[in-house]
Amino acid sequence: MTKRGMVKVIIYTALILLAVISLIPFYMMIINATRSNGEILRQGFTLIPSGSLKDNYEVLISYMNVWRGFFNSLFVAVSVTILSSYFSALTAYGFAMYNFKGKNILFVTILVLMMVPGQLGLIGFFDLIKTLGFLDTYIPLILPSIAAPFVVFFMRQFLVTTLHMSLVEAARIDGASELHIFHRIAMPIMMPAIATMAIFTFIGSWNNYILPLVVLFSPEKYTLPVMMGALRGSQVAQNLGAMYLGIAISVIPIMIAFLFLSKYIISSISAGAVKE
Repeated sequence: MTKRGMVKVIIYTALILLAVISLIPFYMMIINATRSNGEILRQGFTLIPSGSLKDNYEVLISYMNVWRGFFNSLFVAVSVTILSSYFSALTAYGFAMYNFKGKNILFVTILVLMMVPGQLGLIGFFDLIKTLGFLDTYIPLILPSIAAPFVVFFMRQFLVTTLHMSLVEAARIDGASELHIFHRIAMPIMMPAIATMAIFTFIGSWNNYILPLVVLFSPEKYTLPVMMGALRGSQVAQNLGAMYLGIAISVIPIMIAFLFLSKYIISSISAGAVKE
């Protein structure tokens, strides 16, 4: 074997080892969801599933409607992802393709807002939502996603480096409207950035705990993270198998979303390329 081949074998072996190490916690979570509380405490680490999945599920369901929380989170996360991806892409297109008065000031404002933690404005946001009468609704969880500073910044930077102005000018000469240019030219080129941001937006919205906890009061409207947080102070917390099952149910959609959207990053990486 050549020196280059030996190096390649070592690299692939290390990558496979790291992948296995990364997957072990997820695998253990699923395995523990099938074990009883006594088995988890007595046996500790094991790679063999048990037969207590049904019992754990019944314990979990007896305390809360976990599937209602699942679909509540799914509705909020999908809505946030769609709105954030589309309107952020539209805003980024405006910043990249147009010159208008106050453009630099607005862009600097976006950069400043990226550095401000959202928790600092939580009290003021709560007062605003209360005044508007939107408490105990999903509007405070979905509507602010239209303005996502980091997503706009990321897409604008991506668009500046990938979309050639000659394409836009040619489309304008052909009589295409600005929205037509955005939907038929800019968006296909931006798909890698949109897919990347969609993954992180979906994960962030799905895992959002503080804001739903503050604005939602009705148990039937709780998102899944809020329900999982309530488990820690309940009798279900004494059943580790049921806890692991609840965590597994909350994590699986994130993994599916990543697997589904990641292929668009790869397949769209060269979309709309311009030859110089």
